[in-house]
Amino acid sequence: MDLQLRGKTALILGGSKGLGKAIAIALAAEGVSVAMLARSKDALDRSVAEIAARGGQAIGVAGDLSNWPSIESAIVNARGSLGRIDILLNNTGGPPPSGVAGVSPELWEAQFHTMVLSLFRTTAMVLPEMRQRKWGRILNITSYIAVEPNPVLGISSTLRAAIHGWAKSLAAETARDGITVNTLLPGVIATDRSRQLSRATAERQGISIEEAERRTGESVPVGRIGTPEEFAAVATFLASPLAAYVTGSLIRIDGGMLRSI
Repeated sequence: MDLQLRGKTALILGGSKGLGKAIAIALAAEGVSVAMLARSKDALDRSVAEIAARGGQAIGVAGDLSNWPSIESAIVNARGSLGRIDILLNNTGGPPPSGVAGVSPELWEAQFHTMVLSLFRTTAMVLPEMRQRKWGRILNITSYIAVEPNPVLGISSTLRAAIHGWAKSLAAETARDGITVNTLLPGVIATDRSRQLSRATAERQGISIEEAERRTGESVPVGRIGTPEEFAAVATFLASPLAAYVTGSLIRIDGGMLRSI
């Protein structure tokens, strides 16, 4: 199937590894010119080289989501290379595991700036040009725990739910401008983040990381942990012109993990 993406451009937050990198690779394979944003220049250079080896076009722009001036500068650099941004992937790392009772105001504020406000501000920078061109794709990665909160990931559950409300509102405001806004909810996907959480579970339960991952996979209806490539395939379709009638949606990519309708 031709996804009609050749010649488009994309800015991928958190693009040097995990889900962001997988989506960057998938988009580049469809002919999209990709700018990947992350903190580590070395990681970005490796990811850019990997995409280039596959025949794709990519650049790395360094920026820290906890430091807005660095993100603003990275977006300016991405525009200077790409000329425009057609597709925006809003993707951040997760906060430390915890409940919500007793979390300090300082930690709430710091995580809100990194996980939520940085996405709002990034979107505000690229949205006017999308509206002018009457075409754009905004994808947000949150988590299934924003729908079904996890007691040990309370900060993440809370702040990612805020993105859901914002994205739904933005989708309605931009729909007639040819811009879609959708949010992808990963379940357990094989990334550094899931490995980190498995390590924490293993330490709490006194088991190996491998055993913790095995048990997690068995808890998923499909019987296994998902792959970044499976996640990226859905994101790539939603970024394409073929998905023009899909907006304001929460897309679950979780192997059936969420039990709610």
